[in-house]
Amino acid sequence: MTQTQIEIPKWTAPQLERLVLDSDPKVAVFDCDGTLWSGDAGSGFMVWTLQQSLVSRSTTDWIDTRYRAYQAGQVSELEICGAMAQMYAGLRDQELRAAAAQYVEKFVRPRVFPEMASLVAALRKAGVEIWAVSSTCKWVVAEGVRDFGISEDRVLAAEVRVVDGIITSELVDVPTDEGKAASLARVGLAVPDAVFGNSIHDLAMLRIARHAFPIHPSPALLQAAAKMGWGYFVPRDAEGGDAAVGGE
Repeated sequence: MTQTQIEIPKWTAPQLERLVLDSDPKVAVFDCDGTLWSGDAGSGFMVWTLQQSLVSRSTTDWIDTRYRAYQAGQVSELEICGAMAQMYAGLRDQELRAAAAQYVEKFVRPRVFPEMASLVAALRKAGVEIWAVSSTCKWVVAEGVRDFGISEDRVLAAEVRVVDGIITSELVDVPTDEGKAASLARVGLAVPDAVFGNSIHDLAMLRIARHAFPIHPSPALLQAAAKMGWGYFVPRDAEGGDAAVGGE
């Protein structure tokens, strides 16, 4: 255990729920991958759809090249998250919704953190307005948070424009890093009451919150949390927060 981990309060599930509810939030914002469920559903969905031959060979080669460049540090987080939504250009929106439903049922729902599901349920019971913010494509996020009672109109995620039911490559939004805070500001949530996130890409929106709640934080976020004086929570079933979900 590092000095940083020793100094930061590590909450139990009951402590987290009490801290959140006692802060009396009117609006709560959740990251998704690694926060509401384990693993990276963004890259997982990409790999799975390639395996399902949902896109053309040329598109497969294009996204494979982009993703390898991302892993090599030559493509940014913002660029790769946008590309993983743009890769479906030309397909029907309904087709992607159906694929996302199938993927989420098989790979995401089994990985939902029970403690986080319980917390969201408690917040909903208390009348809190709940939002999901993620750099994963909106088809997956909207389907993944359905069971949490979060409606699609309160989902901010990597999104491309759909025209006459056909997916285009025109980006609407890619909420990551400072973009998460910017996306929230655009919908009137410049200072949300409670924000939950697990990675350094969530830091910007955690910092604008009245109350920040790191969940299973990555090493970089844990260091930032130490500087900010935040505590953190690790769900019992947390595992490999950056690993792809499915498609492997």
